[in-house]
Amino acid sequence: MEIQVAESQPPAGLPVKFVQHAQQSRTNLQLAAEFRTLSIQLSEGDERRSQRLQNVQGFLKSPRWRELFNEIIPLRSAYQQRWTDEQQRSVALTKIAEHLRSTTHHIETVNDTYVKFNTSPTLGLEAEAVKRRVGRDGLNVVSARPRLVALKLVSWFFGGFNRFLWVSMIAFWLCWQPIGNPPQTGNLALAIVILFVICLQALFSAWQEWITSRALDSITNMLPAECTVLRDGQQQKVAGVQLVAGDIVTLRAGDRVPADMRLVSVSLDLLLDRSALTGAANPTIGTVNYTNENYLETRNMAMMGANVTQGQCTGVVVATGDRSVLGRVTQLTLRKKAARTILQIEVHRLVNGLTTVSLVVGALFILLWAVWLRTSYPGFMSVSDALANGFGVLVTFVPGSLPISLTLALTAIAKRMQRHNVLIKNLTTVETLGTVNVICCEKTGTLTQRNMAVTHIAYADQECLAARLMGGPVAAARLYETAALCNDAVFDPETAHLLPAERTVSGDATDCALLRLAAEIHSPASDVVRLLTIPFNLRRRYMLTVCKQPGGQPYVLIKGAPETLFNWCTLAQTADGTLVSFDAALRTRMENTQARWAEESGCRALLLCRREFPPENNPLTGLEDNPAQMYTVATQSLSDLCIVGLVGMVDPPRTEIPSVVDTFRGAGIRVFMVTGDYAPTAAFVARQCRIITGSIIDSIEDALYRAQNNLRKPVVDEKPLSRFASRLSNFGSQGTPQEDLCKCRSVPASLALAREESLAETAVGCRHSLVVSGPDLEGLRAEHWDAICSYEEIVFARIRPDQKLQIVEELTARSNYVAVTGDDVNDLPAMRAAHVGVAMGNGSEVAKEVADMVLLDNNFSSIVTAIECGRLVFANLKKVIMYLLPMTNLSEIVPSMFNVVLGLPIPLSTFLMLVINTITDVWASTMLIHEEPEHDILLHPPRDPQKESLVDLKFFIQAYGFIGVIETVTGHFMFFLSIYLQSGIGPSSIFMAFNRWSDGYMGYSKAQLAEFVCVAGSVHFMALVIMQWGNMFAARTRTLSIVQQNPLWGPKCNPLLLVAIPISVAVALFVNEIPWFNEVFLTGRIPVEFFFLPIPFAVFLVAAEEARKYVVRRYPNSVVATLAW
Repeated sequence: MEIQVAESQPPAGLPVKFVQHAQQSRTNLQLAAEFRTLSIQLSEGDERRSQRLQNVQGFLKSPRWRELFNEIIPLRSAYQQRWTDEQQRSVALTKIAEHLRSTTHHIETVNDTYVKFNTSPTLGLEAEAVKRRVGRDGLNVVSARPRLVALKLVSWFFGGFNRFLWVSMIAFWLCWQPIGNPPQTGNLALAIVILFVICLQALFSAWQEWITSRALDSITNMLPAECTVLRDGQQQKVAGVQLVAGDIVTLRAGDRVPADMRLVSVSLDLLLDRSALTGAANPTIGTVNYTNENYLETRNMAMMGANVTQGQCTGVVVATGDRSVLGRVTQLTLRKKAARTILQIEVHRLVNGLTTVSLVVGALFILLWAVWLRTSYPGFMSVSDALANGFGVLVTFVPGSLPISLTLALTAIAKRMQRHNVLIKNLTTVETLGTVNVICCEKTGTLTQRNMAVTHIAYADQECLAARLMGGPVAAARLYETAALCNDAVFDPETAHLLPAERTVSGDATDCALLRLAAEIHSPASDVVRLLTIPFNLRRRYMLTVCKQPGGQPYVLIKGAPETLFNWCTLAQTADGTLVSFDAALRTRMENTQARWAEESGCRALLLCRREFPPENNPLTGLEDNPAQMYTVATQSLSDLCIVGLVGMVDPPRTEIPSVVDTFRGAGIRVFMVTGDYAPTAAFVARQCRIITGSIIDSIEDALYRAQNNLRKPVVDEKPLSRFASRLSNFGSQGTPQEDLCKCRSVPASLALAREESLAETAVGCRHSLVVSGPDLEGLRAEHWDAICSYEEIVFARIRPDQKLQIVEELTARSNYVAVTGDDVNDLPAMRAAHVGVAMGNGSEVAKEVADMVLLDNNFSSIVTAIECGRLVFANLKKVIMYLLPMTNLSEIVPSMFNVVLGLPIPLSTFLMLVINTITDVWASTMLIHEEPEHDILLHPPRDPQKESLVDLKFFIQAYGFIGVIETVTGHFMFFLSIYLQSGIGPSSIFMAFNRWSDGYMGYSKAQLAEFVCVAGSVHFMALVIMQWGNMFAARTRTLSIVQQNPLWGPKCNPLLLVAIPISVAVALFVNEIPWFNEVFLTGRIPVEFFFLPIPFAVFLVAAEEARKYVVRRYPNSVVATLAW
C-alpha cells in the first residue's frame, strides 16, 4: 500500500525530537560538513556555479608533478599544504555536485523508476540480472582508506624512535670514518647493526599493522548486515554487500539503509535518521513523492548510512558502494589520520620522555669529555670513543618497541574477547573498558530472558490468573481481539501443530506474550482486516490499530501503559462482558491492582482498550483508501475508550545475572537499570537481579532532600518516606515482607539508628537505593543530579530515549566512565553519548552499527569478560614496561656513567646493550602481553585515567629503586669478580683508573687488559640476562605470589614465557663464543661458572619481590603497600 505524506512536520506524537547532543558526539562531523557543503553546491545559481567550475579548471591545469613530489618529500609549508588540500577537496566536491545535479531519481515517478532499472514491482530482479550487475558495478561496499604504501614505508622506517636510531647510525658510521683515527671496525659494525635494528623495527611495525587490520577486519566481517530483498518473486534475506541497482528492498524500524534507494512505498509513520550524513539531530519523514529538487534534501530518497527509526518502507536501489552519496563523500574524509588512544599517548609520552633524558645524558657525557676528560686524562678516550659512548646511551636507553607492544597488547586482548563472543569494533574500546565504573543496562532482554508470559488478568469487577482464565464469551472475545489484532508478533507456520506456549513467535517480547494469550482464548481469525497500525514507542507508550470485520464498521484497538490510557477511558467491561462506568473508584482499584502485581511478582502491566463508533456516525467509515486521513482521525479518537482488561506479564531474570551484578559491585562498578517499565515492576526485577540490595529505597523526594541539605551520603532522619518508597522498602527479593529491613524514616530516628547499628553489627548493613521515574527528572538542577549520581544503586523507570541520554550525560559530566547497553533505535542516543556502547547480537542492525562492542551470545555476563580484558591490557602493559625499564635504563646507563665519571673501563659495550634490547628481552616482553589476569583484577575499583597514568612515581621507584638497583649491583659485581679471577686486580684498582688502564698497569699489557675487559663485559651481559629471568617471573604479578599464579601449570600458567630462557642462552653463546663477534664487537668467551653464579642473585630478586608482595597483601596500609606499583 502506497502512503504519501506531504507535510514537512511530523504528525503529533511522532518522536521527531529524538536526540540532541549524542548524535553529534559520535557523528563524523567532517562527513556531515562535507554533506552540507555538497547540498549547498547543489542549490547554487548558475553564476556561482560557473565561477566555481572556472576555479576548478584553473587548479587542474597546475603542474601535477609537484603534488606527487611533495607527497613523497613534504617540503612545503603547512599553510601551503592546507591550501592545496582545500583545493583538492573543492575539486572533488564540485565533481560530486555536478554528478548529483544531473541525477533525477527523485523526480521520476515510481513506475518510471521500475522501468529505468528494468525491475518488476512483483518479481524483482532475476538471478541472472543480479549476476550481471554485480560484474558490472561490483559489490556494495564503500572503498576503504587508501593504502598509501610509500607514506607507510616512510612512517615505518623514519617514524617514532627510528629517527633517533638513524641519527645514531650515522654517528657510529662517522666514528668509523673519517673521525676514527685509526678507524675502528667495531663502530662500522655497530652502524650496520643499528641499520639492521631499524629494518627489524620497520618490518615488525608493518607486521603488527597487518595483524591488527586482519583482526579488526575479521571482527567486522562477523557482523554481516542482511536486508530483505525481492528477487525471483520471493522475499529473500541477502547480505547488504550483495545488493545491486534495481533491487527492491524492504526496511523496518531498526534497519540500516544499505544503499541509496528511491522510496516507492512507505508507512505513515516512517522516520529516517540521517544524522550520520547530515549531522542533524532530528529524524526526517520519508515520503513517496519528492519534496525538494535538491537530491540531498528530498524526502523520497533514503541514503546509504541512514537508519530507519520508525515505521517501514520499500525502495528501489539506485546506487551502491562508491556510487552512493555516502561512498562519494567518504572518499573526502579517508585521508584524516585516526586519533590516538589514551594508552598510545601515554606510551609515546614515556618514550619521548626517556628519549629526552637519553639525549641529555649523552650530551652530558660528550660535554664531560670535552671539558674535563680530554684535558685531565689525555689518551683515556678518543673523539670517536666519546661520540660512540654518547650516542650509545641514546640507542640503548629507550625501549623503542613499547609502541609496538601496546598495539600488540590491544590486538591480543581484542582477539581474546572475540573468543568469548565479544566483538570489539575498535581498539580504543579495549582500553576504555578498563575505566568503566557505571553500567546502564536495559531490563527486557538484557537482564531478563525475553521470555515474557501473561500471568494475571483483571476485569472491572474481578481478577484471575491467566492459567485459569475466567470471563464470559463476550469479554473473552474482546480480550482476544485486542491481544491478537493490536499486535505485530506472528507465529511460525512450521510450529502450527504445537501448543501456543510451545510455538515459535517472532516479534517484540510483549507482543509475543499477548499473541500466545490470544491463541489460548481463541483460534486465530483470518477474516479481520487491519486498516492502520500505529506502532508502540516510548514517547506515546501505546500501540493503536484500526480493524474491520467483513461487512462491519471500522473500530479502534489500543494497548499501552495504564497511566497513559487511564486518562482516555470512560468505560470498562466486567468478566461477563457488561460495560460499567470507569469512575475514580474503579481507577484507584485498578491502579492498586497494578501496584500489587508489581510488588508481589514483578508483573509488567498493560492496559487493553477498544473504541467502537455508532454505525451512523463512524468517522473512520470511507477512509479505507485514505490512510493519511485515517491516521488523523484515529489519533484524534483517543477518548471514550473502553477497558477490555488489565493484563500482567512476567519476564524472569536470567539465572546468572545476580552473580554478575555482584561481580561488578566487587569490581567497583555500579550497575543501574534504565527501563521504560513501571517503577515497582522495575524495582522488583532489580532486587531479583541484585541491582537493588539496599534495605532502604529512596524516592526522588529523598534525593532532593539530600541535595537541599548538602548531604553527600544518605543519612537516617525523621522525614517520612513517600508512599511509593515506603511500599518498596517492605518487599525483598521474592516480593515478601522483610521484617529485618531498615524502615528508618517510618520510625523515630533513634530507633532507626539503633536498628541500623544492629544490622551493621550482624554484617547485614543498611544500604540506600534509589528508584526514580522519568517524570521526576523534569526540571532537575545540577545539585539535584549530584545527589542522584551519588547513589550506589539506582533504578530509572518510565524513561524516554531523550531521558536516557540525559542520564548518561549527567553521569559522564561527573567524571564517570559509562557503558550503556541497548538493542534498538531507542537506545542509540545514549549509546552514542556513552564511553562504551554495548549492543546485543540479536539487536537491530543500527544498534550494532553504533555500538562499540557487540555481545554475540546476547549474554550480559560477557561484559564481565570485557571489563576484565580492558583492565588486563593496562595491567599487562605495565608489566611489560616494568620488565623492560630496569634493564634498558638503569642497568645499561650506569656502566656508561661509571666509564665517564669514575674512570672504569666500559663494563658493558653498546653492542651487548643492543643485543639485550632487541633480542633477549623481546620474547619475554611479548609473552608478558598474553599473561592471564590476576585473581584480584576484578576486586579493585576501575582506574581513573586522570589520576592513574601508565607510569608514575611509584612505578619508577619500583623499576629503578628496587629491581634496577638489584640488577645493576649484580651485573657490576660479576664484572669485578671476573676481572679479579682473571688477573687478581680488585675493584679498588679499577675505579678511577682512567688513562692508567694501559700498557704496564698492574703488570699487564694493553692487550691483556683489553681481554680482561672483554670477558668481564660478556660476564656482565650474561648476569643481566639471567637477572632478567628473575625479573620476568617477578613482573608476572603485581600483588599475587608466584605460587598463587604458577607459570608452569594451572589455569593461569604461561609456559611460553619459559622459552625466553633457552633463547637468551643461545643468543649469549652466539655473540660471545663465535670468534668473529669476539674480534669485531670485542666480546669474550664466558667462563662456565658465570653461567651459574648469577642464578642465586636472580632467585634473591624473586624472593625479595615475593616478600614485598606478601607485605602488600598482608598489610595493605603499610608504607610498602602505599608505594606498590
